[in-house]
Amino acid sequence: MNLDLALRDDSPLPLTDQSTFDEKRNNERWERSNRLCLMIIKKAVPEAFKGTMSETTVTAKEFFQDIEKRFVKNEKAEVSTLLTRLVSMKYSGKGNIREYIMEMSHLASKLNALKLKLSEEGREKVEARADRKCPSGVNH
Repeated sequence: MNLDLALRDDSPLPLTDQSTFDEKRNNERWERSNRLCLMIIKKAVPEAFKGTMSETTVTAKEFFQDIEKRFVKNEKAEVSTLLTRLVSMKYSGKGNIREYIMEMSHLASKLNALKLKLSEEGREKVEARADRKCPSGVNH
């Protein structure tokens, strides 16, 4: 049994009166695979993702495409949030400057993980900002 048939192959063309035995058999296999995949997904996927499944989604492949679209939107929102935090960070003059710089570095590494790399110019601006905000006489 090819359980992943519905995930690998597109939905077969609808059957007609002229459909051959092989076409009918392949269609039945694909339909069974799709039904089983959807049942497994409904049992295994957390409730939070089940809500993303639209009523028009009839194939397992479509369900995964819908989830992928949702994650792309979430990823964009996360990038926006991280960039806003990075740009708006200010050293107050209190506390450890090292921690401030480490937090900036941590945000930059999170952005790198999301495939948004800061240019060399951008990194130099962030470092220059950290140097300007660092009180005189404090080593970082």
